[in-house]
Amino acid sequence: MNRMPTVTEAQIIAALSSVQEPDLKKDLITLAMVEDIALDTDNNVSFTVVLTTPACPLKEQIKQSCIDSIRTLVPEAAAIVVNMTSKVTSSCSHHHCNHNRPLKEVKNIIAVASGKGGVGKSTFAVNLAVALAKTGAKVGLVDADLYGPSIPTMFGMQNAKPEMAEKNIVPLEKYGVKLMSIGFLIETETALIWRGPMASSAIKQFISEVEWKELDYLIFDFPPGTGDIQLTITQTIPLSGAIIVTTPQDVALADVSKAVSMFRKVNVPLLGLVENMSYYELPDGTKDFIFGHHGGEIFARTQGIPFLGEIPIDRAVREGGDNGIPYVLGHPDSATSNAIIRASMEVARRVSITNAEHTEEHS
Repeated sequence: MNRMPTVTEAQIIAALSSVQEPDLKKDLITLAMVEDIALDTDNNVSFTVVLTTPACPLKEQIKQSCIDSIRTLVPEAAAIVVNMTSKVTSSCSHHHCNHNRPLKEVKNIIAVASGKGGVGKSTFAVNLAVALAKTGAKVGLVDADLYGPSIPTMFGMQNAKPEMAEKNIVPLEKYGVKLMSIGFLIETETALIWRGPMASSAIKQFISEVEWKELDYLIFDFPPGTGDIQLTITQTIPLSGAIIVTTPQDVALADVSKAVSMFRKVNVPLLGLVENMSYYELPDGTKDFIFGHHGGEIFARTQGIPFLGEIPIDRAVREGGDNGIPYVLGHPDSATSNAIIRASMEVARRVSITNAEHTEEHS
């Protein structure tokens, strides 16, 4: 006669009901994050936890909490196998999206912006996209800086040209990231002498006439400032949120406040602020704060914006951008790369939290 397990599914569910998702502040069962509970006759237990992003920085913490809870509340359980997977949540629920909206297969649209040029915004956007793609997320990147496109160079694709599928453009792809830039459509030396309406029309084409298909994250690398292109994007598509990139010095922060004001006026959530070029590490290990000390962190705190971290200056970041190898791929174990990856994982975390908060508000 076949033995029956003495541990029941109800016991496992009860134990996991005491495990709280640290960011969403509810238990895993209430959040419907547990699937495929299985038991065998030896009381071995297995189940799957479905995270809200593959980039979840708390993955191991959640996994261990599940094991600890079952060990405590169901001591007769033998081996415990916790499979971790993910399904990225969508911002669509809190934008009341309809099926006719642009980019309807894109779950989350993120703006990377700055108040002024030269702060490393595009470099961060590129490495953010690559870092998220490395986790298994489906990622796209739009070079929205029509007058100074840099994505082709940063991906080493200066001579690449996209193909057409019927009447739509097929985005190029490299390092797991789908890409679109005006730099793929015009000659490198050609200067765009366009007034605002023409630039806005081109951006709308990147939104509605490119075959993006299903994506977890579509990142828009904004041009500096608060002009026509920025307003066109914020008024055309539902942004999940914006990331602000700055350097520590006062002149950059003065312009950043304008970008922050713009996003707040158009009701785009601010996912966080990144302080780039925070310091240079000298050979003896000390830090030289070339552009000032903690200016971005202080600004974020006073503005009530999540601070995503400091990214130090590293010559290899510039070299990677020039050579077409994003820094997080070329130097994955460096301190600067770790800082970028931490910031990227925090972006994914903030998107999940924002989606959950707004879903709850409208439920």
